Amino acid sequence: MEPLRVGVLGAARIAVAAIVEPAQLTGTRLVAVAARDPARAEAFAAEHDVERVLGSYADVLADPEVEAVYNPLANGLHGPWNLAAVAAGKHVLTEKPSASDATEAREVRDAAERAGVVVMEGFHYLYHPVARRLLDVLASGEIGELRRVEIDMVIPPPPPGDLRWSFPLAGGALMDVGCYGLHMHRALTPSAGGAPRVVAARAGERAGSPGVDEWLDADLEFPGGATGTVRCSMAAESTRMTCRIVGSRGEVSAPQFVLPHRDDRVLVRAGGSDRVEELGRRPSYAYQLEAFALHIRGGEPVPTGADDAVATAELIDDCYRAAGLPLRPRTHL
Repeated sequence: MEPLRVGVLGAARIAVAAIVEPAQLTGTRLVAVAARDPARAEAFAAEHDVERVLGSYADVLADPEVEAVYNPLANGLHGPWNLAAVAAGKHVLTEKPSASDATEAREVRDAAERAGVVVMEGFHYLYHPVARRLLDVLASGEIGELRRVEIDMVIPPPPPGDLRWSFPLAGGALMDVGCYGLHMHRALTPSAGGAPRVVAARAGERAGSPGVDEWLDADLEFPGGATGTVRCSMAAESTRMTCRIVGSRGEVSAPQFVLPHRDDRVLVRAGGSDRVEELGRRPSYAYQLEAFALHIRGGEPVPTGADDAVATAELIDDCYRAAGLPLRPRTHL
């Protein structure tokens, strides 16, 4: 398969783990990068073997050799630059969430459909064997019918001034980490009698940052009667990204389902016994990039396409409404 040719918008820290290292593992070409600070782009390209540095994000989109764009910009810049990339005829691998709100996510999806390009949202965890195993254990019936889902997504506080604390740039704990918990609930839909809905939410605002959730807890319910909770925070003492799925005859859990390269264990309790499965620490981002390339080159389906992004954005909006916080504002280029 011909290597995918990717242009990178910005030199964000997440880009190293999310695109640079996976590109090295999969043979993907990083053909161009641009950043607001040209010196930073030059340093990024030199350190990570990006083929050339361009003067602006628009130049990356205009480059005929770039066939796909990776967008790791601040949350509020995902939607507008995804739309710009689609308008330029580029496929897009975007960091999550793909847009500031559900309306913008629908605009991105509809634009991609009209342009005939792929927009894939970066819920990388779902491509790793750890997440797939969690879903498969429930679907197999080994732990019985779904009763309860408990997901914690908490990290230590980003420094003051970090863009994740910016309301104009669509910051907040739910946007940054909690969206993974919502997404995993949605991934359980085939085994839960339908998609989850938000029934209640509570949140605490970041001091000095009105509208920005420092933490948010959401309660969800599935049509079949199972319930779920998502607890997210950017004010914890340590990182914890756990998923526990409880059935009528047992349970399955993972201590780091979003970061399986740190801990690849899946714990199953069923039939009166416990077992631990270790499923490999190859980065989830590498699996994701492979899926992105196979989707573009061969039409292989992916579970985190533009329709999926809209459904997740709708749940995010519902959480903010239930918690009494405003929806994230849109950014216009």
